[in-house]
Amino acid sequence: MKYLLILLLLLNLLFSKNVTKTECQKLKGNFIFAGGECLEYAAFDGEKKDKLIVIIHGAWKEGTNTLARYKPFAESLNLDTDITTVAIALPGYSKSSTNKLTALTNKNAPKYMSVTKDYIEFLTKVLEKFKQKYKAKELSVIAHSAGAMATATILGYKPHLIKNALLAGGRYVAKSNNKNLLFASKFLDKIPKDTNIILVYGTKDNISKPKETIEFYKMAKSKGLNVLLVEVKGHKHVDLDMSQEAVDAFEKLLEKN
Repeated sequence: MKYLLILLLLLNLLFSKNVTKTECQKLKGNFIFAGGECLEYAAFDGEKKDKLIVIIHGAWKEGTNTLARYKPFAESLNLDTDITTVAIALPGYSKSSTNKLTALTNKNAPKYMSVTKDYIEFLTKVLEKFKQKYKAKELSVIAHSAGAMATATILGYKPHLIKNALLAGGRYVAKSNNKNLLFASKFLDKIPKDTNIILVYGTKDNISKPKETIEFYKMAKSKGLNVLLVEVKGHKHVDLDMSQEAVDAFEKLLEKN
């Protein structure tokens, strides 16, 4: 009976998506408590211990097992680069909690939730936690869609946290009068000149249209930032971050550093 109660408690924790730090530490599998959330992640260790790659997904349907999709991608990057690579499941995805934040597509989530102050501060703490956990001096991030939007902002919101960033299919230029939304274009002046940025767009992307990425690229270039624009012909929004063109550009960048 005792073990049955414990099992029911753990199942309840997972399905309620409300998990404390203590409860998070007791869960089986890869979980980390960061930014007030218990996040599930997949990790593949590399020999280059001073470097770390983190993969951040975008706005999938609430409850989607994003790790099932990104785990093979993380493993492939790890094999190609020999750098420890981590794919995280944001709140509301896979088995990650929703203590303070909902899934990006939750019906009650605000528009452009990933660039609200709460979400930016949350993701900043998550990246800091992983960087500390793996004792990494250099952090590289691959991010898609809403994840790319948040990551782009963090480049200037928390300078020097991220060294290399591949941003695919995001929206980075403020189009709203909502001052509470922290679009990356508002932080361009604070992005360090030695930060390496790759902006990826698909020519058939109807969610984040090519002109939006190109506009941000021109703005970043005018500020003297180290930014590269990558076009993926015929590609739509989904899996843009996993396209061969994006991966080739990212791995080539890492080889130079």
